[in-house]
Formats: sequence, C-alpha cells, structure tokens
Amino acid sequence: MKYKSVFDIIGPVMIGPSSSHTAGAARIGRVARTLFGRVPKWAKIYFYGSFAETYKGHGTDVAIVGGLLDFDTFDERIINSINLAKEQGLHIEFFTETAVPDHPNTARLVIGDEIGEMELVGISIGGGKIEITELNGFKLRLTGHHPAILVVHNDRFGAIAAVSNVLSKYEINIGHMEVSRKEVGQMALMVIEVDHNIDEFILKEIQELPNITQVARVVD
Repeated sequence: MKYKSVFDIIGPVMIGPSSSHTAGAARIGRVARTLFGRVPKWAKIYFYGSFAETYKGHGTDVAIVGGLLDFDTFDERIINSINLAKEQGLHIEFFTETAVPDHPNTARLVIGDEIGEMELVGISIGGGKIEITELNGFKLRLTGHHPAILVVHNDRFGAIAAVSNVLSKYEINIGHMEVSRKEVGQMALMVIEVDHNIDEFILKEIQELPNITQVARVVD
C-alpha cells in the first residue's frame, strides 16, 4: 500500500531508530503544528505507556519537537530539534505519565503562545502511521488517509448542513465525517475527510458561515 499523507511514511527514508517511536512521533508533532497554524511559544509534552518508558532511547522527544518545528520524518534536523527549538524561543517541557493509555504509544501535547493554546492527543500505530484521538477535549478519529478539514462551531441547527452545502457547491466529495460536542447547544467539532485538498478560498467561505468559529485543514 502506498501512503501519501502527512500522517504516513513517505517512502523508506526517515530518522530512526523506530518507525513507531520516532517517525510516528514526528508526525504527531507536525500535525499539532499544522492545526495550531504557527510555531508555538511553549509546549508541554506528556508521554504514556511505551512512549513514557523509552522516549529518550528512541528519540521520541526530539521527533515530536521536530514535528512542532514542521520537520518531516526524514529531516536530519530532527536530531538537533530541541536545541533548534530553544533558538526559536520555543520552551519545551517533558512529562512521563503512569496512567494506562488505550494505546501504548500515546502522547498528549499542550501547546500555545500569547494568542491561544491547543491540546491534542495522538497515538503512533506502527509504520510511521498515526491517529489523532482527541483535540481540545473533543474525541475524534483522524487517520490522515485523506485530506481533511476540522470545523469548530456552535452547536446550532443547520450548521452541519451549511458546511456540507459549501462542499457540495464546489463538488467536493465527503468520504468520512464525524461530529462531536461536549454539551448540547455548546461548542462542537466537525471532522470531515474529503477526496481532494480544499482550496483556501473555500475554507474562507466556510469560516464566514453563521456559527462557525474556526476552520483548519490537513492536506495530503
């Protein structure tokens, strides 16, 4: 099987020693950077399970930081990413957790700056592939096999239909869609996987819809 997305190994070239503990970790960090939209000023990185036990030996720490700096899995700068982060003013803290996770290779990232912050939970499922299982308290399953958009919105009647109508207008096919909310009538999240990358002007049109508060995308 050939993988093309930012979540998957792009060919056999990557910084070792482990596809799950290193390449997968770099992917988690890079997705966090993509969704945050900029280099954060600080990051608190929590390791669970196998990540917590072996992160130093397998380079999971430098890999995640490299991802936060937008380095791909094969970028040799990953090896020196912690020092490069310091040079860019990115303050990093690592924590090991004893709680038993649903998956042994689990990391939770809390990143932010003076504008805002974001919390993301990712798991490395092997071969450099990952899944994002939580974003700012919302449960989700984002595999990255296809381009995707994430739409934060107020839980109001018609919000989902309005977004779907915009995608339909531009003949963008929805391959998979999940919607989650914390409480009825409060903030909610749409995760929409599509067949093709979505242009910026379409994202802007979605952003301007009623009850939409934030739109982010992950491209292949």
